Amino acid sequence: MNDGGNFHIGDAVTQIGGSGNTGIYKNQASAADPQAAFRDMIQAIQVMRGQVSAEDRQVIDDSLQTIGNGANADPGTMRRALTAIAGVATMVGQVGVPVIEAVRRVTALFGG
Repeated sequence: MNDGGNFHIGDAVTQIGGSGNTGIYKNQASAADPQAAFRDMIQAIQVMRGQVSAEDRQVIDDSLQTIGNGANADPGTMRRALTAIAGVATMVGQVGVPVIEAVRRVTALFGG
């Protein structure tokens, strides 16, 4: 949101229940829109990032730096970075499921 309070980018999220909630429900990007799928993936990664160890956060941060905005990333480099993120998501259990699904969607849409 900007300083004027009338501009919004991203999802509106409503949390129901206590602080033990670890997931997010949102409208997913169109399956045919790679950039929207990429943005959704980044958002899912950021949610997960807040719930992992410092070591896993470092893997995530390094991988996010590698892939940047996805536009100019070398396909092999991007695939390795996404594999590292998916590996963290697999190890953290249920909180990583949205990330795994988002990585699969992005990989398929970007020709991986």
